[in-house]
Amino acid sequence: MEEGRENGDAVEYTEQSGMKLNFEEEHLSTKVFERNYYSSSSDDEDFYSLNSFDSDNVEIASKRLDYMIQFLDRKLATTTCSNGRNEVSEPESLPEFIGSGGGTGIFKVPVRSAVHPDRPPSLEVRPRPPTETQLGCFLRTIECTETQLWAGGECGVRYWNFSDLYSAGCRIEGMVRSGDEEAASFHESDHTSATLCLVADAGNRVVWSGHRDGKIRLWKMDRHSVDSPFREGLSWLAHRGPVLSMVMSSYGDLWSGSESGVIKIWPWEAIKKSLSLTLEERHMAALIVERSYIDLRSQVFVNGASNIFTADVKFMVCDNSRGRVWSAGHLSFALWDARTRELLKVFNVDGQIDNRVDISSVMDLAMEDEMKMRFVPISKKEKPQSPFSFLQISRNAIIGAADAVRRVTIKGAFGDDNRRTEAIAVTIDGMIWTGCMNGALVQWDGDGNRLHDVLYHSFAVQCICTIGSRIWVGYLSGTVQVLDLKGKLIGEWVAHRSPIIKMAIGAGYIFTLANDGGLRGWNITSLCPLDNIVRSELSGKEFLYTRLERIKVLVGTWNVAQGRASQDSLISWLGSSASNVDIVVVGLQEVEMGAGVLAMSAMQETVGIEGSTVGQWWLDLIGKTLDEGSSFERVGYRQLAGLLIAVWVRNNLRAHVGDVDAAAVPCGFGRTIGNKGAVGLRMRVYDRIMCFVNCHFAAHLEAVNRRNSDYDHVYRNMIFSRPSNVTNSGVAGVSSSVPLLRSNTGEGLPELSEADMVVFLGDFNYRLYDISYDEARDFVSQRCFDWLKEKDQLRAEMKAGKVFQGMREGIIRFPPTYKFEKHQAGLAGYDSGEKKRIPAWCDRILYRDSRSSSVSECNLDCPVVSTISQYEACMDVTDSDHKPVRCIFSVDVARVDESERRQVFREIIESNEEIKFLLEKLQKVPETVVSTNNIILQNHDTSILRIANKSGGNRALFEIICEGESTIKEDGQGYDHHPRGSFGFPRWLEVTPAAGIIEVNQIVEVSVRHEEFQILEEFVDGSPQNCWCEETKDKEVILVVDVSGSFTTNKRSHRIRVRCCFPLTTTQIDSKSNNSRQPQGNLLHRSDMQHLGSSSDVVSHIRDLHGP
Repeated sequence: MEEGRENGDAVEYTEQSGMKLNFEEEHLSTKVFERNYYSSSSDDEDFYSLNSFDSDNVEIASKRLDYMIQFLDRKLATTTCSNGRNEVSEPESLPEFIGSGGGTGIFKVPVRSAVHPDRPPSLEVRPRPPTETQLGCFLRTIECTETQLWAGGECGVRYWNFSDLYSAGCRIEGMVRSGDEEAASFHESDHTSATLCLVADAGNRVVWSGHRDGKIRLWKMDRHSVDSPFREGLSWLAHRGPVLSMVMSSYGDLWSGSESGVIKIWPWEAIKKSLSLTLEERHMAALIVERSYIDLRSQVFVNGASNIFTADVKFMVCDNSRGRVWSAGHLSFALWDARTRELLKVFNVDGQIDNRVDISSVMDLAMEDEMKMRFVPISKKEKPQSPFSFLQISRNAIIGAADAVRRVTIKGAFGDDNRRTEAIAVTIDGMIWTGCMNGALVQWDGDGNRLHDVLYHSFAVQCICTIGSRIWVGYLSGTVQVLDLKGKLIGEWVAHRSPIIKMAIGAGYIFTLANDGGLRGWNITSLCPLDNIVRSELSGKEFLYTRLERIKVLVGTWNVAQGRASQDSLISWLGSSASNVDIVVVGLQEVEMGAGVLAMSAMQETVGIEGSTVGQWWLDLIGKTLDEGSSFERVGYRQLAGLLIAVWVRNNLRAHVGDVDAAAVPCGFGRTIGNKGAVGLRMRVYDRIMCFVNCHFAAHLEAVNRRNSDYDHVYRNMIFSRPSNVTNSGVAGVSSSVPLLRSNTGEGLPELSEADMVVFLGDFNYRLYDISYDEARDFVSQRCFDWLKEKDQLRAEMKAGKVFQGMREGIIRFPPTYKFEKHQAGLAGYDSGEKKRIPAWCDRILYRDSRSSSVSECNLDCPVVSTISQYEACMDVTDSDHKPVRCIFSVDVARVDESERRQVFREIIESNEEIKFLLEKLQKVPETVVSTNNIILQNHDTSILRIANKSGGNRALFEIICEGESTIKEDGQGYDHHPRGSFGFPRWLEVTPAAGIIEVNQIVEVSVRHEEFQILEEFVDGSPQNCWCEETKDKEVILVVDVSGSFTTNKRSHRIRVRCCFPLTTTQIDSKSNNSRQPQGNLLHRSDMQHLGSSSDVVSHIRDLHGP
């Protein structure tokens, strides 16, 4: 239905815009080069436009011409192909038999398209890299500034300039980085410890990063040098454990959280001092900040005991509207006053106030232990030098089982942990939303009162992001949901094939970072008519970014009957055909058998051990035959008892092959023992999923239904997984208590259903029926294979749609491969013993690609099209009672050139008039008016600032920041102007609310209050050393009211000058004294308008005002 609708949209667009399409065809060659000379006079267009005709532009134009030629060649080739035939017949390709039942249910070919039909179009900032290229450098978190997108990984930080998001590709110091070949251009730092959190400080133009080694590092946004790698501007040891979370408070302080409830504040005064040091004094900067911290645990005591929860501080957010900071563990929260740094409240996930040490720390520690045991990879340096013995592994398995019992006991004592908090965010209306492991979303008010919860998805919430009047939620399943501020679901889609671990807002996009390293940008206006326009435009120009690749795959299967082959046999089977192929897949059956082997295999599967000495012997021998190392590289293997599968890739293709996962499904003795079953490998080749499954099904002539059942069991239950040393769960921020979701395959579909190409190989054990031994021998000797095929059980079952539904097999032109006497050559070698087993084609190779019909061209809608150029048995090999079989596939793969697609995406956004009109309408900033642009505070006044929404149709969102603070001289002029961290307020000023929503034709009143004392405290190693109150000089700040709409990051700013006049006295105060903060009045001062008191007094006057 989706595919038909998409095609319908394309036809409708063509009919309505026929003249436009003809014009584009007429001037196609001109348009390819036209963009290289494009320039714009507007600032916004300059932001995206190409500045000059350089070598990169020549390369882009050349690539487009190549893709267009490929596109035309495909169209010409399509017109010469015949349609409606059951067998595909192409030059140098074998005819194929196609099984029935492949077009429905779990056997339906997965839908592919140039643009995903069920989600908004996205900007691929960093296409999903192969996992093998990311070991030790997975990305963990992202953060946006006004002009950059920052990402923190296991080996440092990197950033993209928004102006480079549409760039052709990533080159660092002239070299393409492995795994980032098609990512937008970025800059990378020196190697650091793993980055766990990032915070942007717009006031000082820096980004703070928290690391696993306990350090906090400072990175400058504005770098004069573009050389990579770049270095941090400042770093210090902040915690003994990892820095798990950070936040900039509304008063410019940097807060950081670590393990066991440790929260430290790094005062803005110390940071300012360190940043203002001269070059000669710079060596003191880190020490000044490091010793200035305030340890909140030492600041809060109740009856001599700490009242702060002791769970790891996983999350921290700042409620700017009220000047508060929330810190959270998985099962508890703490609420702080950002100005006074006082603890206001401690409560649990149910909203119940907790005034004792939080018992959730026990649960959190248990879950952390589980995470470290199950998910944290061990680096090469940390691995023991001597291999584990069997006894050591068994001991670890027993300890692991005991730990599981302990976790169950803890759950029984403290309740189920499915309500664990996994994400937290603050909305513009001052509400706090938390996401839970069970998929629930909980709304809290600013005082920590639980209001209500909603549940729209059964997978764990991983991250929450808010923009305007929308809430974006990322789930473990890779799904994104968009809600309004009341929690009503607006829409959802599958954004990634792996968990979404972080989201950030910038440049009009919501960026989502997936656990697999993929980074996409979604327009903040998503789920609007704009999506359909962009989708249609991208689909219509797919030939500009479609690239075709052709590879050859050699697949071989052999039941070795517990024997060992000679080198000559392997050369005859594989070596003679491997010289002209790119990928070699080998499946063996009965590598080793027997009760002892099966029992050992079952035990190994239980404790997670794979392989055997016999299996390794075969891998080494095959590798030697293929010239492993010089020509090929083995990328993966999997063994289950006597079943073994392995894949080798030619070295020049290795960079395009990745994400190799393995799977095993036992089918013997109650579906638990591996004497029968399957092993599989899944991998991405040119970003297309290919699966290879080696099977050994039930034996004996009469066991047809059992073989059919074995296939169905394997197809439905083959779940691919990655070895623990390359798993990115937990390490990259995925919920530690939930198993890693390998891929999102839709609503209950088997993982094999989502592959672009599936190849089944092995000893399927289907026999010849209704024929005697002597008759079969006679037909074989006469090479009457067509008649014998009519007696083939597998062919009959496939025709009936009972097994291998929709799979294809090349025409069989070789004798039956079973059963032979070992070491007896020729057709005379068929079983002549007492049983006289009837010859049969037990050993087969079948496949399914992306085609939904017999003939289909290779394109982004049908990305993998394969033909068989060779399908034969090696009858001269006599080492087993089975003959080895091989099949050579010629595979065409259509893939997206993401670098070129970003260019096309940009051109569509810039050139389409309808898109520009809709964006202008959606991103319009509502008209607002403020009641004053000058406020004077004295005698601890409170003034009221009124903001009116005069847009007439759209709600306005506002946020108030402090652009900077100055000290006033005696002549009334200001000096020493400087912004605080993240444009925070000075401690003597309180603005409430500092953010919110103004409905249409409504007025919001903001309290601007002068606190009684301007307290200056200096902390050294967590303790106050100097504390005084300075009131000798007047202060002045510039408040900025940033107004935006619901669907835009564009802002309109109003500036208000606030001057605070102090008496000429300086008083020394005691650090333990309590300060009075009672309001002294409610006064409004404005230099250019009369005194206005209540809201009713200002309404008539404010209608005629215009904001500055």
